Amino acid sequence: MISPLVIIPARLASTRLPGKPLADIAGRAMILRVLDAAIAAEVGPVAVAAADQEICDVVTQAGGRAVLTDPDLPSGSDRVWQAAQTLDPDGVHDVIINMQGDLPTFAPDDLRAVMRIMPDPTYDIGTLVAPVLSDEEKDASSVVKVACHFETDTLCAPALYFSRSAIPWGEGALWHHVGVYGWRRGALKQFVSLPESGLERREKLEQLRALEAGMRIGCTRIETAPFGVDTPADLDRARQYFKA
Repeated sequence: MISPLVIIPARLASTRLPGKPLADIAGRAMILRVLDAAIAAEVGPVAVAAADQEICDVVTQAGGRAVLTDPDLPSGSDRVWQAAQTLDPDGVHDVIINMQGDLPTFAPDDLRAVMRIMPDPTYDIGTLVAPVLSDEEKDASSVVKVACHFETDTLCAPALYFSRSAIPWGEGALWHHVGVYGWRRGALKQFVSLPESGLERREKLEQLRALEAGMRIGCTRIETAPFGVDTPADLDRARQYFKA
């Protein structure tokens, strides 16, 4: 039996949109919108790994669970691992799902999709991909692409590389990486102990650290990529989504 624990990392110190986890989206803080989706997915227990007491307060006042983590941790993955040790010190949960805290329109069904990968013991990490639908999406460096190939009847495919460039070359589908991860507990423990890798530093993509360390990442498809909130324009778009 696989036993997942969903953890949402969040911090107020965002370069492009400071304070974004608490940004109001149609009367509800963004972190609560993400929490709502994670709970609705019914994958497992859900908690927020917060770098700031203000985030913890908002989550707990809304009836959610939050853990205050070291504000100086270098990444969301480190925050998730620290929170997992507090929430589950006995290691009852063997899969830790890292759901990004800036995806307020994320569909609960898409979070469930990560669990298609985890029964396959050959994968250390599971993640999501969606088809690239436009040239703008293809060429945008903010859209991370994955080199992976799905046969017609396969649900999962190994990720061979992640890049901000359009990969692979040639005719065929391109895949947009959606930054939600299902980690085997041991893989996450190993990952946060590793130094930053060369390709990670070059592409500014921490999942390359896992590949360079020999970990296997499995991808499964969802229909469309949710948009993340990184800028004031993204926030306006999210507000319009919930007003519709």
